[in-house]
Amino acid sequence: MTMTTYTKNKILNHQFGKTAYTAAATLYVGLCTSVSAGGVVTGEPSGNGYARVAITNSTDYFTTSTTGSLSNKAAVTFPACTTTRWGTLATIFVSDAASGDTNTLHYQALAVPKTVEVGDAPSIAIGALVFTQG
Repeated sequence: MTMTTYTKNKILNHQFGKTAYTAAATLYVGLCTSVSAGGVVTGEPSGNGYARVAITNSTDYFTTSTTGSLSNKAAVTFPACTTTRWGTLATIFVSDAASGDTNTLHYQALAVPKTVEVGDAPSIAIGALVFTQG
């Protein structure tokens, strides 16, 4: 996953003593059509069962980085789509809040966009959320 400008600035300012950065205790994984490098999320579904998935930000959930990357140790499964389809989604993102215009921390385009129909419950496999330096 790619770091947003927000995340890069927080890390740099922390490393060089400008401002302390405390990681969020809970992270939220979402789906959308796109995310800009500046962290602007476009086309996130609304209603019809959609919700960002809360994950605890801990070593229980994420591997430890020793080679410049880490990944999820458990699958991320979204609620099932109800009533009306969510549409074709092309990007996964990680935010620090459950909804709204929040701080988008990381994002990644899907290899193949996913059309989410009624009854679908999209899932991200163990090890598929890979966070790298840069």
